[in-house]
Amino acid sequence: MAKAVRSSVEVIGVQSAAAPAAYRSWQAGALVEDATGTFAEGLATRTAFELPQRILRELLDDFVLVSEDALKAATRLMIEKTRNLVEPAGAAALAAVMGTPGRFAGRKVAIICSGGNISPAQLTGLWAHEPA
Repeated sequence: MAKAVRSSVEVIGVQSAAAPAAYRSWQAGALVEDATGTFAEGLATRTAFELPQRILRELLDDFVLVSEDALKAATRLMIEKTRNLVEPAGAAALAAVMGTPGRFAGRKVAIICSGGNISPAQLTGLWAHEPA
């Protein structure tokens, strides 16, 4: 864990605003159920669970929500700039940084981008409404 190496490290969780159960549970300090409408399948959680929430409450400094548009933009950016295939859930950390650049300006930032489980239809949809 990063905090074991340097206690000043800030650890931030990220969740889709269209599936906020984990975020809302973390905020409330109690398990919360909520609807899910995110296209980021890896973030589509209707119910929070006690063990993960206990870990999140212990280790996170903050938890933020990102929009579906931010998830799409971050996924596109990862694919276009790094040539790494990433699923929308895997691009959530980048979406958080892109959404609040002032919060991270002048700081060393590490993001975890994982998961390449994206369907051809999802890939096509990322560019469906982009201007030519």
